[in-house]
Parts: sequence; C-alpha cells; structure tokens
Amino acid sequence: MHEFTIASLLVDSLLDLAKKQGSNRVLDVHLRIGKLRALSAEQVKFSYGILIRGTILEGSRLIIEEAMANVHCSKCGYDSKLEADENSPYHFALPSLVCPRCGENLSIIGGDECTISKVKMALPVKQRTKSA
Repeated sequence: MHEFTIASLLVDSLLDLAKKQGSNRVLDVHLRIGKLRALSAEQVKFSYGILIRGTILEGSRLIIEEAMANVHCSKCGYDSKLEADENSPYHFALPSLVCPRCGENLSIIGGDECTISKVKMALPVKQRTKSA
C-alpha cells in the first residue's frame, strides 16, 4: 500500500518543518493530490492518523484537496481538463493523450501532483527582554 509510504514521507517532512520553525504543535496540513495520482485520499488520511500518534502532529487536521487533471498541446496551444470517470482504468495506466485539434501528443500539466500546499502550526511566543 503506497498510501502508507506517502503518509510516512509526509509526516517526516512535517516534523522536519516544525523543527526548523521552532514549532511544538502542527494544527492543519493541506495536501493537494492530483486525480491522476493513484492515491486513495481515505487511505492517506488513515495512515496519517496512525503515524502522527505521540508526535507534535497528533490532533492536527489533514485536509486533502483533489487537483483536476489538465492537459496542453505545445503545437496548437490547446488546453483542457482531462475528465476521467470513476470507473476508468487511469489508476493503472494513462490513456494515449492526443490533441483533438491537431493530433499531436498532449502534455499533462496538472493532476499528477502530491504536494503539501499549506501548513498551519503554533509557534512559541518569544519572550521580550527588558532593557535597563
């Protein structure tokens, strides 16, 4: 199950970020997963919930946003969303992506990502020093 591996990498990255920022608590994590990325959002959330136990991430909310698949033709400039129905075999292989205008191959320009888009964390209040 590669969702567990992704969640593990996510947790490691967040712990490193929190350490660098001097945070002792992460509140919200926004993760953007493309429709073409073969990941189950529910399995990522489940794995995340297990992995954060006993860490400064415990109690944080994992908010997953689904990113639409977008394609572009470099020859004629065609841009479009790639609509995939829920029963499509895209989880195993992408279809041949051919431009409906000119017949050239289309490039995927979105929808295959898995990125942290935003993190909300508690930062310690810096103590003020009094000058004499």
